[in-house]
Amino acid sequence: MIVRIYVRASTKEQDASRALDDLKKFAQNISHEQIEYVENESGTKLDRPILNQLLNEAGNNDILLVESVDRLSRLTQSEFKILRGRIESKNLRLVVADLPTTHTLINSEDTITNSILTLINNLLIDLLATMARLDNDKRKERIRQGLERSGYKPTGKKSDLAKHNRIEELNRKGLTKEEIAKAVDCGIATVYRVLKNKKTAY
Repeated sequence: MIVRIYVRASTKEQDASRALDDLKKFAQNISHEQIEYVENESGTKLDRPILNQLLNEAGNNDILLVESVDRLSRLTQSEFKILRGRIESKNLRLVVADLPTTHTLINSEDTITNSILTLINNLLIDLLATMARLDNDKRKERIRQGLERSGYKPTGKKSDLAKHNRIEELNRKGLTKEEIAKAVDCGIATVYRVLKNKKTAY
């Protein structure tokens, strides 16, 4: 089992490693190998290179250690569901330093008590992820209102329809999501999102 420590900050001007020392001290009580993953990316992005690397490298029953839920995600509910699915598919144990109930997962055993705690943890993590997204949305709305008052009108980023069509085409041919991501030169999270949006469009 490996403890995979993930720390994130939104911009390069922020210190993504700020929480790293505290998490390393926290992990000292866990007598297993530690690997650090430090990233400067927005938590609203499902496609994050370092997070993707962590998930690709993770093994069965490894620990994913984060400072708080908002350091892992400020995603929409649908995108967080995708991320949670990837974490669960790897059978990773998500331990959140500032959420003590998740600390029981460090030495998890297959008991009724732990099963109940896992259910509670999942509910709490989902709730905190939703709150993190709402907080981010409120902040963006305040910025948008300020820009409107100043007369500035930002233009949105358009989807790459050619890339989306190629993802859908390769999916129909039966390629795995990993193979599609490599062929299209995009993150695997983009593949998940495009195919999920395709399903909900019908």
